[in-house]
Amino acid sequence: MRTKSYKKNRINVITLGCSKNTYDSEVLMGQLRASGKDVVHEASGKEEGEIVVINTCGFIDNAKQESIDTILSYVEKKERGEVKKVFVTGCLSERYKPDLKKEIPQVDSYFGTRDLPLLLKALGADYKKQLVGERLMTTPQHYAYLKIAEGCDRPCSFCAIPLMRGGHVSTPIDSLVLEAEKLAAKGVVELILIAQDLTYYGLDLYKERALTPLLSALSKVEGIEWIRLHYLFPTGFPEDVLDEMISNPKICLYADIPLQHISDRILKSMKRGTTQERTNRLVETMRKRVPGIALRTTLIVGYPGETEEEFQEMLQWVKDSRFDRLGVFTYSHEENTSAFALVDDVPEETKKARAEAIMEAQMHISAELNDARLGQKYRVLIDRLEGDFYIARSEFDSPDVDNEVLIPSEGLHLTPGRFVEVIITEATEYDLTAQLVP
Repeated sequence: MRTKSYKKNRINVITLGCSKNTYDSEVLMGQLRASGKDVVHEASGKEEGEIVVINTCGFIDNAKQESIDTILSYVEKKERGEVKKVFVTGCLSERYKPDLKKEIPQVDSYFGTRDLPLLLKALGADYKKQLVGERLMTTPQHYAYLKIAEGCDRPCSFCAIPLMRGGHVSTPIDSLVLEAEKLAAKGVVELILIAQDLTYYGLDLYKERALTPLLSALSKVEGIEWIRLHYLFPTGFPEDVLDEMISNPKICLYADIPLQHISDRILKSMKRGTTQERTNRLVETMRKRVPGIALRTTLIVGYPGETEEEFQEMLQWVKDSRFDRLGVFTYSHEENTSAFALVDDVPEETKKARAEAIMEAQMHISAELNDARLGQKYRVLIDRLEGDFYIARSEFDSPDVDNEVLIPSEGLHLTPGRFVEVIITEATEYDLTAQLVP
């Protein structure tokens, strides 16, 4: 029996994948709202809309499978009459549109990462170029992602992002400042800068790396207190960014710099354009020129041909380098990447075991680094109230992926988006407990 439980004419946007997809969904919803559409983000039950837009991820196998499972679940809802139309957009759709149309024809239409005007037209809305910076935020009101560029020109052998996002295209500084001003007017105090590669910013527009001028311009926006840097490619790293970080109090002492591996042979095969020596020199330079900087990195284990000796080399390097934050991916064999021509010869169980070994080493490092913070005072940003604790972050932590600071809520009345001074009283591997400084 077919039943209708959706809200008529409501558009429900589902976001999968990374922060760049979050940003794209927010822009899409901002355009829809400006056209008078009733749009919600990831609503369920009685609040679900009759039209569903799924913004997919196509980065690695697990993400692709999650996207496919989500599409299939909404196709089933459509067949049961619980939603009326299903549209699919984003990276998976950009990369595999012909296959998806053949395998899941029940979807009303598929759109790629650069098809926003076409998607809006299908939803009965017009693309409005004048809406620079207008977004319907899905993050808490006090922080927002700011995408400063689209696409990537790097040749990394394992990465399919250029296939899905195209070449690097920077957004002009004045447009980004305008967007930041609009976000600040809504109560945003923290900007999290994102792109496939922040360090490449400006080369296409200004014929030089312009991340530092952008940071300087954004820091002048009234109301913005923190600016955080994600996805800094290590090769060709513009060291003037470090000078800006140490001299500009609004730039968080935080850098997300994906290093991926440390074996010279693997780095060469990955086409990373660097070596173990240069990688270590960069890490040393960052720590020397910006004392106290928190470094986050990501690594890949199980790359084709990775030997046990090369893995042990990376594991020891992790132990020696003592990164503040670290994540690990198991290698995913992606079609149409240059690494796809190699034999994916590391067994899945070996990949998982290697990832677990690195994360176990990092857990001990994180515990030791957090223990060293006991008794220290920090300025933290309140994110939310959860149970008996206010959940906050220091400048050394990005939302969702890094440490949190727990403040017992009894007797306190704090609001999200407020900065407070705390002293650390307890520490675990990945969280800190604190109390307000009297």
